[in-house]
Order: sequence, then structure tokens, then C-alpha cells
Amino acid sequence: MFEEVKRTLGLDIGRKRTGIAIADETLTIATPLTHIEAHGLKDWLQKLLLFLENYPIEQIIVGIPLNHHGEIGKDAEEIGKYIALLREKVSFPVIEWDERFTTVQAERTLISADISREKRKQVIDKLAAAIMLQSYLDHLRFDKELLPSWEEK
Repeated sequence: MFEEVKRTLGLDIGRKRTGIAIADETLTIATPLTHIEAHGLKDWLQKLLLFLENYPIEQIIVGIPLNHHGEIGKDAEEIGKYIALLREKVSFPVIEWDERFTTVQAERTLISADISREKRKQVIDKLAAAIMLQSYLDHLRFDKELLPSWEEK
């Protein structure tokens, strides 16, 4: 019998939509997956938990929109409410990660790919989630690659 591999998800929580990305089994590549549209905190949680029933999850990485100085602002405080509620309902880690400029980066990527404005609206959130999750995965890999050489010194 094969053991089901648990996955890492990335969430880019926005006012209207939450972009969702998923990491591969080796925690190397983040791929845009989908988005959910919700109206309010309770609706968001209900839709997200329903979505999560389809995936064996190891952890969720949630983007925190820090301001330009790296501080928690109004938007980050609002996302904190979502994170607190999610942590009450799941048994796996929910990790906060800096997501500054991921939506801007996603928008520029889509514009350079000549994606229409209407199509960009449909994919920008999940692409921003993938960019944020990829940043987290790269950080993990970077730390693993550097630690042995630091320990040798």
C-alpha cells in the first residue's frame, strides 16, 4: 500500500479572492492551483476547509502583506484574523511568510506574457500565491544548502 504524500499549500489572501498554490513533493517547485472567492471571514473559512478536504496537507504557508518597511500594517492585521481562525480549525502548521510585492510581480509577469486584462483577473491571485510559496521553498532549500558548510567551520 502506498502512503499518501502530504503537500504544502501557499495562500495569498485578498479582499475578494484567495489564491492557492501547491508545492511538489520535493518542496522544490510551487505551482499555481486555483483561487476561491469568498465574502467575509466565515464564508472564506468554510470554502477553504471544503477545498482542503481534497488534499492531504502537511502545512500551509500564508502570505503576510508587510508594508515597505517590513512592518505589520492594516492589511497584515486583517490577514492575521484569517490565520488565527484557520489555526483553530486545522491540525497542521499554518506558517506566515512575507509576501511583499508578489501581486505586483505576478501582474508584471502576466502583462509581459501578453495576457488580457480579463484573463489576468482570473489567474493573478493563484500566481501571486505561487510566487510567495516559491520564495518560501527557495528559503528552505537555501538554508539546507548553507548549513553544512557553516557547521564545518
